[in-house]
Amino acid sequence: MSSTPGPSHGRPPLHAVQILGSGSAGSGAHVRSLADGLVARGLRVTVCGPWGTGERYEFTGSGAAFTPLGPGAGALTVAEIRAASAGADVVHAHGLRSGALAALALRGRATPLVVTWHARVRAEGPRSHLVRLMERQAARAAAVLLGTSSDLVDQARRRGARDARLAPVALPAPRTRPDEDECVRLKARAELGAMARPLIVTVGRLEPGQGHGFLLDAARLWRELDPEPLLIMAGEGSGRAALQRRIEDEQLPVLLVGRRDDVPELLAAADVAVLPSRWEARSLLAQEALHAGVPLVATAVGGVPELVGDAAELVPYGDAAALAGAVARLLDDPVRCAELVSAGRVQSATWPSEDDTVAHVLSVYDELSQRQPS
Repeated sequence: MSSTPGPSHGRPPLHAVQILGSGSAGSGAHVRSLADGLVARGLRVTVCGPWGTGERYEFTGSGAAFTPLGPGAGALTVAEIRAASAGADVVHAHGLRSGALAALALRGRATPLVVTWHARVRAEGPRSHLVRLMERQAARAAAVLLGTSSDLVDQARRRGARDARLAPVALPAPRTRPDEDECVRLKARAELGAMARPLIVTVGRLEPGQGHGFLLDAARLWRELDPEPLLIMAGEGSGRAALQRRIEDEQLPVLLVGRRDDVPELLAAADVAVLPSRWEARSLLAQEALHAGVPLVATAVGGVPELVGDAAELVPYGDAAALAGAVARLLDDPVRCAELVSAGRVQSATWPSEDDTVAHVLSVYDELSQRQPS
């Protein structure tokens, strides 16, 4: 049974402040889920983040308060976090930037800081030094640092974390089960122009490090298949224009469809899902694909192998021939596809639920609040 440190013996409910940046799909959905669960357990929750993040995830719909933060990472943002955290029992920052800002905002205060690292920030040149400084600042300031994959926990310890723990983040429960509705699946395939050809889907930010370059290399190899598969790439980012130019110049069988609010339906329509990233912790796409019952081909990087187990075909990052070959074999092998779908159901059943995740975070808050003087 999870603890519920709500009002008791005249004491006010525990106040937890959540600090969130731009809110990637994984971290934003996690904080919304966390706010829902913590408020339901009697906590007072305040979420601090940019206006756009608040609008996208509607944190006030969970009963939490929302405090907007200005753009940038300057002194004004630090002051806003410090003001919003006044009197809080615990501050929980999500992501590297948010953790570093919260560490600065809480200087001189006894308020315990929890930091969750959802992903690893890659940088080159002078910026890589800044990233290491921010990692050390957040790791050393945190009373507890939670990593969503084992390698993030190891990195936190290398950066000086006093207490680093593995804390897998649950995928929010799907709103529907589109894989059970063949009409929805056929409608989606018709809209995408893939009624008579295999459909391959990937979802993610169109940014450097996401593996889209070598994914297009693989798509060039898929042109030799008959029928020629269609690759759908859902997402937005700074790399979209360059990807579109390459698709047009090389006449690749690829369609960029932008940000989608119907990812479960999109995946349910796919024959194969592909995760080509250079690094991932607990990939949202991998979890959604296994939940949707779609065979997955993914790069064997970061936390992906421990997340998917034997329920996906894993290939080296950057090896376009291996990626193209793994997808082609699945398109030609329904028995292997069925084995992966079955293994995916078994593997996803081992993942923590949203309730498990909330209970774990709440146990950390309880532990830290008991360390503080009454």
